[in-house]
Amino acid sequence: MWDTVILNPMINALLLIYQFLGHNFGLAIIVFTVLVRLITLPLTMQQTRSQQKMQELQGSKKWQDLQKKFKDDKQKLQQAQLELYREIGFNPLSGCLPLLIQFPIIIGLYQSITRTLAATPISLLDLSKHFYGIIPNMAALIPLNNRFLWIPDLGAPERLYLPFLPAVGIPVLTILVFITTWLSTKLTTPVTGDQQGASMGKMMSWYMPILLAWFSYSFAAGLAIYFVVSNVLQIIQSAAMGKVNWRNVFSFGAPAAPAKK
Repeated sequence: MWDTVILNPMINALLLIYQFLGHNFGLAIIVFTVLVRLITLPLTMQQTRSQQKMQELQGSKKWQDLQKKFKDDKQKLQQAQLELYREIGFNPLSGCLPLLIQFPIIIGLYQSITRTLAATPISLLDLSKHFYGIIPNMAALIPLNNRFLWIPDLGAPERLYLPFLPAVGIPVLTILVFITTWLSTKLTTPVTGDQQGASMGKMMSWYMPILLAWFSYSFAAGLAIYFVVSNVLQIIQSAAMGKVNWRNVFSFGAPAAPAKK
């Protein structure tokens, strides 16, 4: 099931894009990332609308009254909030679906990169099992040259070795992943006056950059390229929709609360 739905389409798509771009696997990953963002755009827009509706709800008088009325009873507060959700027809979990979809995409991309960059006869045999029979001569598309920019091997963790510092490898992509993930999280976190929501936003603004940076440091460089490009596209998309909170970048605590009218 996993191979049929996730892995096989990714491997074949990567190889076809690789062929179309003149056998440049780094560019193939970038183009593939753009296509993934376009395919998941409806879900991303749904998440943005859900976040906006939650923000409006948390700024409403009804929400604030519930916070004051049940400030000493968390259980009753949660029950009252659920009743309010049902009253207005809002599902607080509706914004989580796009986030959940990202994880199988990340895992599938990592597996497709490592399997496509097959280096042994056994791995080549395993890769051939994922080819679509309708595409002729897929075996000829296996990327033998997987160098991209300063990265000698997209299937291995990236390190930059400078001539004056040959013993220390600088994880440039890991640093870029951390910075772009932090920026993306900060800029796209909804502004809210709710304390619980603000605490969650603060946690996510550091948890996700650290997690994705660790993935980038430990696994294939191709995966790190996917993270960087995906983060940049997320920021551009949010800015185009007018959903970027620039003031959050200068707030190292919880997301800035909206100004009182």
